[in-house]
Amino acid sequence: MAGTPTTWAELLGFATGVLNVWLVARQRLWNWPVGIVNVLLLMVLFWTAGLYADAGLQVVYVVLGLYGWWNWLFGGAQRSRLRVSRTGRGEWTGLAVAGVALTGGLWLVLTRYTDSTVPLADALTTALSLLATYGQTRKLVESWWIWIVADLIYIPLYLYKGLHLTALLYVIFLGLCVLGLRAWSADLRRRAEPEPLAPGPAPVVP
Repeated sequence: MAGTPTTWAELLGFATGVLNVWLVARQRLWNWPVGIVNVLLLMVLFWTAGLYADAGLQVVYVVLGLYGWWNWLFGGAQRSRLRVSRTGRGEWTGLAVAGVALTGGLWLVLTRYTDSTVPLADALTTALSLLATYGQTRKLVESWWIWIVADLIYIPLYLYKGLHLTALLYVIFLGLCVLGLRAWSADLRRRAEPEPLAPGPAPVVP
């Protein structure tokens, strides 16, 4: 494409990836099956590019996709549809600890057991992506901020690895993440507004 070597996995990953993030931003349940197809395509792409942690991450994404699909349907009060919420302080602490542990562990594995040329960047983006996906399975609005940070690292990483179409995809992802953050935040604000009181009975004039 435009003189750049491109595979079908990258092309189809591009298309399903854009559709997936757009559906997530609009809180459409179909984002989960589309996302599962997307990560299977990206698994092939990343493995051939030597991004082994990202390739392995796609397997976890399939599991998280199935969980998110179920949780969006039945994770709300009394097994109702899940609604957007904010991340609590305790949950932030858990995410931070998990992020540091994941990054350090993956970095060690990639450095010792693979020929990865970008072990730290691969490990960090893998950890951030897992945390962001977990947040989206629970409809936590701050998950969009984690995705934004991850995308800002992914874009130059994929350019460095020669995955130009995928880098462009993540530029689009970045824009969609901003839109998703705004949409989910607006949903929270609407629900926080007090409902107007119903008009009472007209006063009786003696």
